[in-house]
Amino acid sequence: MPAHLADRHVAVLLGGISSEREVSLTSGKACADALERLGAKVSRIDAGRDLGEVLARLKPDVVFNILHGQWGEDGCVQGILETLGVPYTHSGVLASALAMDKAKAKAVMRAAGVEVPGGGLFDRHEVARRHVMEPPYIVKPNAEGSSVGVFRIMESANGPTQMVVAEDWTYGEQVMVEPYIAGKELAVAVLGDRALAVTEIVSNTEFYDFQAKYGEGGSSHIVPAEMPPHAYEKALRQAELAHAALGCRGLTRSDFRYDDLKDVLVLLEVNTQPGMTPTSLAPEQAAHLGTGFDDLVRWIVEDASCPR
Repeated sequence: MPAHLADRHVAVLLGGISSEREVSLTSGKACADALERLGAKVSRIDAGRDLGEVLARLKPDVVFNILHGQWGEDGCVQGILETLGVPYTHSGVLASALAMDKAKAKAVMRAAGVEVPGGGLFDRHEVARRHVMEPPYIVKPNAEGSSVGVFRIMESANGPTQMVVAEDWTYGEQVMVEPYIAGKELAVAVLGDRALAVTEIVSNTEFYDFQAKYGEGGSSHIVPAEMPPHAYEKALRQAELAHAALGCRGLTRSDFRYDDLKDVLVLLEVNTQPGMTPTSLAPEQAAHLGTGFDDLVRWIVEDASCPR
């Protein structure tokens, strides 16, 4: 993709069918607006099951995939794009599917030398019956993002969470249970093969959940994070290692917990299609290093290819 985007047709995939639809709509609008400012012809596609037919009809030069969550971020849409042979952004089929499966991703990252939390997968009914590990611990879906369906069980809890057996639970029969790591919530974006910066996320709610991430005033960001230099550097290198181990491409964001009292840093997960608004974590880090939002979007489009 040439640096000059005039007359290039970019299809921006946004919205979609996952529980993270609203977040994707916001990210997609910001990216589509940036591409129009850069001179591209933009088709905004609220992606549904007919995506293959829509793209075959539109015949874009490149697809900017800013879908979040299942189907759009887990390898399914990437498979459609590979079948159509159209250049697209972010990670390919295997890396997308692997990163979305928290249990499998942890196994691959651990084998590569990335420090990850303990715990494992448990049947959700068992998790509702008893504490499967000593509190405090985290319960979350194995294949969701944006802190959807995430709960923290503290030492003072009277019993295990019952949310995982509620009638409206739609996140699978197995859930990931991990020990809760006290301390700082951190994020590191990787662009290409280079980590950008470390951001500390300060939650204004009791727990860094969906509301803290996306609600107005839910959290604030400190970039660069205030932490010992050796730990800061380690977070950068661990994010790059995880990005490479999973086979990711383009832009990713790794989420960490850092217990500054015990000097323990663990990588929680890698997001292969992170949020993309001017105030999202990855664009903030790029801006901190001198790359504005539009230039970041341009880089992502220029990096597009097929196969990935």
